[in-house]
Amino acid sequence: MKSEQRNCLCGDLNATTVDREVRLCGWVQRRRDHGGVIFIDLRDRSGLVQVVFDPDRQAQFAVAESVRNEYVIQVTGRVRLRPEGTRNEDLPTGEIEVLGLELGILNSAEPLPFQIDDTDTTEAVRLRYRYLDLRSERMQQNLRLRHRVIRALRHYLDERDFVEIETPVLTRSTPEGARDYLVPSRVQPGQFFALPQSPQLFKQLLMVSGFERYYQVARCFRDEDLRADRQPEFTQLDIEMSFIDEDDIIGLMEKMIRLVFAEVLSIDLPETLPRLSYPEAMRRFGTDRPDLRIPLELVDIADLMGAVEFKVFAGPATTPGSRVAVLRVPGGSALSRQQIDGYTDLVRQYGAGGLAYIKVNQASSVTEGLQSPILKFIPEAVVRDVLDRCGAEDGDILFFGADREKVVNDALGALRVRLGHDLDLVEPGWRPLWVVEFPLLEEDAEAGRWVSLHHPFTAPHPDDLPSMASDPGGVRSRAYDMVLNGTEIGGGSIRIHQSEVQQKVFTALGFDEAEAQSRFGFLLDALQYGAPPHGGIAFGIDRIISMVAGEDSIRDVIAFPKTQKASCLLTEAPGNVDLGQLRELGLRINKPKNQDQKPNE
Repeated sequence: MKSEQRNCLCGDLNATTVDREVRLCGWVQRRRDHGGVIFIDLRDRSGLVQVVFDPDRQAQFAVAESVRNEYVIQVTGRVRLRPEGTRNEDLPTGEIEVLGLELGILNSAEPLPFQIDDTDTTEAVRLRYRYLDLRSERMQQNLRLRHRVIRALRHYLDERDFVEIETPVLTRSTPEGARDYLVPSRVQPGQFFALPQSPQLFKQLLMVSGFERYYQVARCFRDEDLRADRQPEFTQLDIEMSFIDEDDIIGLMEKMIRLVFAEVLSIDLPETLPRLSYPEAMRRFGTDRPDLRIPLELVDIADLMGAVEFKVFAGPATTPGSRVAVLRVPGGSALSRQQIDGYTDLVRQYGAGGLAYIKVNQASSVTEGLQSPILKFIPEAVVRDVLDRCGAEDGDILFFGADREKVVNDALGALRVRLGHDLDLVEPGWRPLWVVEFPLLEEDAEAGRWVSLHHPFTAPHPDDLPSMASDPGGVRSRAYDMVLNGTEIGGGSIRIHQSEVQQKVFTALGFDEAEAQSRFGFLLDALQYGAPPHGGIAFGIDRIISMVAGEDSIRDVIAFPKTQKASCLLTEAPGNVDLGQLRELGLRINKPKNQDQKPNE
């Protein structure tokens, strides 16, 4: 055998390399024995090529017979065209094959716990043997796509004078939002660091420091309940700029996302993305993350229902903070009772008491062309007005929501998305948009106080600042979210750069001066030393990659993700630590009674 060094990659071979002698290294994707001729599909990072061994070379043929899947081998051979009728049009190297002249086994492999190309392997097994799962074509493509997207993002920002700066991973706990991951300090017993939920405060301090344009591909940590699009540690593209306003940031970020889609995916997004105010998005779609591919909208009808005797509608129609709305579904009258019951179960998950509906068999006849158990409670004239307002046509179905505004928005918003997918109403392509003019604060009824809708450093709209004390719920923020096909992929805001304004927001949040100083004193101090107007945004890298890769879970675009229980099946983390380590940190573990103690506790 020659040196382990190779002189060519498998995927580089084609008809132009015929008669060339090559030396290849890689993994055995598959070995086949066909009538005394052995075929090995050899895989490396570039692709796959077929290698042929014939019995005339007995020594090499004997080695080929011993090879199994995922063995690591080195092959020296000659490229030749495949015989007519054996070419594989689906394979980039399908025109040619390599006649094996020499073969060496660099390493063997034990029988695999699953086949690399088996699409039915459970996620638990894939995560337990992640190093094998990452060999699959799917995962190789996903992580290479991730690399290309991040490279394009970096290039865009580098070309526009942004400076990449790393911010601390061990920082101070500033509990506001999700729970922090805490790290005990050995040097200062009883004290704790926190892992950053985002670099928010540090990037604002960098603006005070005069860098003006900053970015970072940042690792962030949140100890929160997990879903398919959440991880305890995740990656975001973090951006901050000085001397800008909302239009500046939105314009730059639109160009950046367009460039990434064009360069990496060969997809052209619109030159200018639509903008919806938060109130309009909630009114039309029931959510601040509308999927514009679904051509269904909510229509308000409270003014039509206020005088009807049907209390289910009349009550919310005349109660502040409530809503009565209808969702028209074209062609929906074909839905069965069983299907409607299923949608009723869906809206109940969002607090709705039920799901009223009207099937429109013939829109021109209110008396005989409609089908619904609620028609007897609503005057014909009101029904006619409802049909006219929502543009009902023959074959439609109308679904109603009547409850507190949040319940109606959540329930009908979720129903809209479900119906869009179930009835194949989702239009193809990508429909990005901006949602702007969010409320600055929202009421936490359980805690009995106001909380930040985004974070407490978001600037209030200057026109609304005078009413901060008298009407905190009516204050708009200078925040903006980018939404893509129903998923928020980025969010940001203009920040507060004046300490007196920041203090007003803290007061509205219920922080007295001492508490604000204790939590965020370093920021308040910095704002007093010439902080420029500034703002920024952060994009969820994992979410964006999973969407463009067509994956349902961000775990499939992260090399070594955690499960939904925030554990790593590969390394069995989190795990126990030695008692000595705990003593050094001044920690002791208290467990609930009747729970078995682990050896180190």
